[in-house]
Amino acid sequence: MSLFDTPFIAAPMAGGTSTTALVQAVGDGGGLGFLAAGYKTTEAMAAEIAAARSAGLRFGMNVFVPDPAQLSPGPEAKARLEAYRSELESDAQRYGAAVPPLRIDDDDAWQGKIDALLDDPVEFVSFAFGLPGASVVKALQKAGSVVIASVTSVEEARAAAEEGPDALVVQHRSAGAHSAAFLSQGPTGPVPGTTADLVAQVRAAVGLPLVAAGAIGDADALKDVLAAGASAAQVGTALVRTDESGARQLHKDALGDPRFTATTMTRAFTGRWARSLVNGFVLDHPEAPEGYPAIHHLTAPIRAAASAAGDAHRLNLWAGTSWQSGRTGPASDVVRGFLSGL
Repeated sequence: MSLFDTPFIAAPMAGGTSTTALVQAVGDGGGLGFLAAGYKTTEAMAAEIAAARSAGLRFGMNVFVPDPAQLSPGPEAKARLEAYRSELESDAQRYGAAVPPLRIDDDDAWQGKIDALLDDPVEFVSFAFGLPGASVVKALQKAGSVVIASVTSVEEARAAAEEGPDALVVQHRSAGAHSAAFLSQGPTGPVPGTTADLVAQVRAAVGLPLVAAGAIGDADALKDVLAAGASAAQVGTALVRTDESGARQLHKDALGDPRFTATTMTRAFTGRWARSLVNGFVLDHPEAPEGYPAIHHLTAPIRAAASAAGDAHRLNLWAGTSWQSGRTGPASDVVRGFLSGL
């Protein structure tokens, strides 16, 4: 068997979508679930780990790697962020909300989460948005965790391999939500046509087990990436509409709404490139600057107010390019559908 004992891995989806109930349902269907530490306090992450353990679940935990450059922007970058803050005022006024002051010091409790994972190790720890550093990788491995880095290109895969992780998530641009890119943040430039193509390129460059991510919406797509050399696939969008997903109902409904006809890469919601359904907010802010998580904090009240108002056009409707294959119902049935086609 592979490192994961299954070819199906539920992607960690921060912001509440990944829940212990989702992890359990994925496990019941024959897959492996991940929890997401992103946007949580260290204490909340620890509590979720404790809950998963008490339920007897097999799981992994994903952690965001902070970008020092985003935590100390120069004067020009800060001016662009302030200008975007002003641009957002009209969106906030729709709901009587307020755009908060610019915040640039949020490292998502990085050290606290690493310390907690060293004190109370979990089976798998994955990282996104950057590399954790060789010393962190080695410490987690010594504590007993399998360490997984996320990459989006051959160059990133080679850089990640230098730190000694046990496996790599290879994310194609077709994936929903945030790009894991850390050497190049832009959405333009030549890229492999499919996730399987990218997996094959990375497989030729590094000798680590690979987990494919991006537009894996059915059993055929899963078979394609496994044939290209992946040990497993990391599936996110296909699980968002399921019963156990913690995604907002507006988000779930939008993924099944024929009025939404396309996805695109946007920085409008968080300041980091992410793939979303094209809605009013995306169209209104095509030139949003880089600035994560500063812009995430600026738009949070708008997104919360839009959710309360039932307005899907001001929400971050994360979706991969295979979003139309997503189904409602128990997540365990979705996982079984993928695996039964192998």
